[in-house]
Amino acid sequence: MHYQDERTTGCRISDSWTYRGLKTVVLENELVRITVLADKGADISSFVHKPTDTDFMWKTPWGVRDPKLTVPPTGDPSSIWLDFYEGGWQTVVPHGGYSDQVYGADYGIHGDVSLIPWDAQIVEDTPERVRVRFSAKSVRMPMAVSKTLSLVSGSTTLKVEESVTNEGEEDLDIVWLEHIAIGPPVLSEKSRLFVPGSKLMSHPESIDPNSKLEPDFTGDWPNMNAKDGSVLDFTYIPPKEDRSLDMAYMTEMSEGWYALLNEETNIGWAVSYPVETFKYLWYWRNFGGGYGYPWYGRCYNAGLEPCTSFGNGGIKQAQENGTALNIAAGDTVSVTITAGPFIGMGTVNRVDPDGNVSFA
Repeated sequence: MHYQDERTTGCRISDSWTYRGLKTVVLENELVRITVLADKGADISSFVHKPTDTDFMWKTPWGVRDPKLTVPPTGDPSSIWLDFYEGGWQTVVPHGGYSDQVYGADYGIHGDVSLIPWDAQIVEDTPERVRVRFSAKSVRMPMAVSKTLSLVSGSTTLKVEESVTNEGEEDLDIVWLEHIAIGPPVLSEKSRLFVPGSKLMSHPESIDPNSKLEPDFTGDWPNMNAKDGSVLDFTYIPPKEDRSLDMAYMTEMSEGWYALLNEETNIGWAVSYPVETFKYLWYWRNFGGGYGYPWYGRCYNAGLEPCTSFGNGGIKQAQENGTALNIAAGDTVSVTITAGPFIGMGTVNRVDPDGNVSFA
């Protein structure tokens, strides 16, 4: 067994933790603490800003569950994923979206790598910087996935270096989604959402009886048509009392970034990503309107999710509309993402590729 230095200052990292039966890795420095569930998709389940005691990751009411201790009560391909969805941030590969059959394989909602254990290897452990590499292979498609998380002393920004490799001997289409769900306290009716100028689209059809957006709408950020004839300004976040559940998408961005700023507390969350790979930013708007399984009206969260493809229908839909990501046999696609909290006031006009936030 490898015993690491147990520092109390600077950057720290440990893979000696277990949370609810799942191997867990914790990275931290003076400003942030990040918890990663290695045994469940290498999900980032918690991202805490220490000075303000703010966790940006949304938590489902049922939380983290150990699949080893559960017999699924149904074989439904969507329910199984949702039963174990704890919120937070999942890397979704190779199938992002609703359940379907592709290349002869059955896929539940959002594929398989976010449900399986990932290997974890600490590759750097110094007071100045810590790095951990997670790796896994899809069970149903020959895709090898890795992501290396890096944190440096004195910074609130997490650097995420990811790659997907096609180990098959045929070219394959995938949908790659970074499923990031943000909740209170940073998310509230006092919050504003900032993105670069972009095209704004609604889902082709209403996804729920409580959907408020006009289906199949296309226009310029930030205005979206609603079913009742009103125009919604997407820079503003509705309260839970809005009781809506919708999907929207932003595309044709000059740069890949977004920032969510709570103007009451001046605490924000910012993400940057390569728009050349993630051409769409999915916007899951669960503002108290999801009734029945699994939400039952309890949930208030926003999913702001960089994705390669358009639509929540999975690989087949992306193939049909020409937005699937094709990876040739033996090839690798790599990206770098940054994410983290910030403190500020005013209008965010950019988040640069290093995670630095600037204001107008």
